[in-house]
Amino acid sequence: MTQKDPNQQRDTIFAAPLQSPAPFEFNAQVADVFDNMIQRSVPGYHFLLDVIGLLAARYGESQSNCYDLGCSLGTMTLRLRQNLPAGAHVIGVDNSAAMVSRCQHNMARDHSQASYEIVQQDLQDTPIENASMVILNFTLQFIADQERPSILANIAAGMRPGGVLLLAEKVCFDDPAEQQLQVDLYHDFKRYQGYSDLEIAQKRAALENVLIPNTLEQHRQRLLDAGFSRVETCMQCFNFCALLAFK
Repeated sequence: MTQKDPNQQRDTIFAAPLQSPAPFEFNAQVADVFDNMIQRSVPGYHFLLDVIGLLAARYGESQSNCYDLGCSLGTMTLRLRQNLPAGAHVIGVDNSAAMVSRCQHNMARDHSQASYEIVQQDLQDTPIENASMVILNFTLQFIADQERPSILANIAAGMRPGGVLLLAEKVCFDDPAEQQLQVDLYHDFKRYQGYSDLEIAQKRAALENVLIPNTLEQHRQRLLDAGFSRVETCMQCFNFCALLAFK
């Protein structure tokens, strides 16, 4: 079970019965508990933070831009910045005012050598330029399916040769038995993290038609169609996966 951080507000947003859960959104209420929420809701989250550090050290280049698209509170943005060389520039992007405000506060307390900026903006409007590394973690799944190809094409077009995109998403499976097994295991994971059956059911209802997952094959083909030369799986924990796409 995830260890408790005494400075971290516990996620109890769906703990009380709701007549009809409203569609999930990244508002101030979610921002207040987001660190706790994502650590208890995303299997492999801490490993993914380590992967970001490793990738930043390996692929992040001086005099290049490194993007965190959907930066939320900046936990992954910080890990990116802390492992980049001098001369690299970090750009964190999120469309939630509550998330951007907290992210700016968190980034200001860090004194790593790479420069940074945090921008409130829709991903569809974000220019990608001179990028050696891009993070797109648990963000694409919240964007309309028909808009995803153009976003990935925009990222690929703005990347340096040899650059890498880390795409992490909740995924679904074509085989019904595999899909059911992975969902059941994921719900067991959430119970192990202290969520009740009521919390699990109500959050699932709130995410319906908000978080739309794709299969791994859909992600791979879409990345190749967008202009990436190679796509590799670097992590899978139940129905959460991370892919590396190379320019």
